[in-house]
Amino acid sequence: MSNEQRFWHRLSGHLILAGGALILIALGQFQWHDATETELVVSTAVSTQPPVAEVQTEATAVPPTQVPQGVLPVINDNSLAPLPNPRTYHTKLPAHNFQMHEVAEGETPNIIADKYGISADTLLGGNSWLSQESNQLQVGAQLIILPVDGVLHEVRAGETLESIAELYRVSASDIIAYEPNNLEFPFYRLVPESDLLIPGASIGQFFFTAPKSVATNAAGQPQWKVFGTGTYIWPINGRCLTQFYNGFHPAIDISAGEGSPVYASDTGTVTYASFASGTYYDYGNLIVINHGNGFETFYAHLSSIGVFPGQTVTQGELIGFTGNTGRSSGPHIHFEIRDNDFRSNPLSRLGGGYQDCS
Repeated sequence: MSNEQRFWHRLSGHLILAGGALILIALGQFQWHDATETELVVSTAVSTQPPVAEVQTEATAVPPTQVPQGVLPVINDNSLAPLPNPRTYHTKLPAHNFQMHEVAEGETPNIIADKYGISADTLLGGNSWLSQESNQLQVGAQLIILPVDGVLHEVRAGETLESIAELYRVSASDIIAYEPNNLEFPFYRLVPESDLLIPGASIGQFFFTAPKSVATNAAGQPQWKVFGTGTYIWPINGRCLTQFYNGFHPAIDISAGEGSPVYASDTGTVTYASFASGTYYDYGNLIVINHGNGFETFYAHLSSIGVFPGQTVTQGELIGFTGNTGRSSGPHIHFEIRDNDFRSNPLSRLGGGYQDCS
């Protein structure tokens, strides 16, 4: 009896263990199947997205389970976006600090230039209003003294650093290197109506060259009907000189009341009789007489002209009247004698005395 009981007790224990094992296996199968289905659903959802989703960064990509099917995810990667920079570039104006000089009695361009260690050309380069008519270099006149040899250039609209350098035949780098010009890398912007100092440049003196002849022969050579005597008379009755001949002003200025008669200094052919426009407007109303022997005479600042190109005139003949046209500080005549374009001192060829009215 006891053996039979022990048998049934063992059998019931084994059955209980077997049943528990079956239940555990069944539960495990159910959970594995459920997880497999979930992974398949997720895998299917991800595989339906376009390839662009593969380049999303881990930190910013939208989780696949939150992306509606058929809708592209929005990429918010701003790691390469530049930081905002509200700074506006402001062009600096040139910052010059020039000395001023008041012209004293007896001073000439060379005397003033030597005093400041610059060339006479630089005196002209810093005071373009002097130009050819340095009779304005009078006592009390205020002159800008440039610190180095060069030209003070007023920038015009449309000009570039390269065009200005080419104009004066200097290097653009020399203009940039002059610090008070305030030309900043990388723009080197120019401001119209501002002044740049062009180191090493020279404005030169612009001299009008009149036509050599109004008639030619078959060989194209100048043909003259008359020739000068080689001697010269004063072009007006007065001899009151307000400006003498010098390298800065290679002519003489003779003061006279406006409308005073002007006479041909020697016999010759009129080759120019008009207002000298363009670069040479300084001369105002101008008459040029070619004397056929290599010499020419110039009569500038006239109020009126009484001859025409091609007309022959004799020494002492009335050709016009004095005035104040062009760049002139008062009624007078600007008189030149040129020998094959070389402007010689008229006083060396005019006889008689004169009065210093400068």
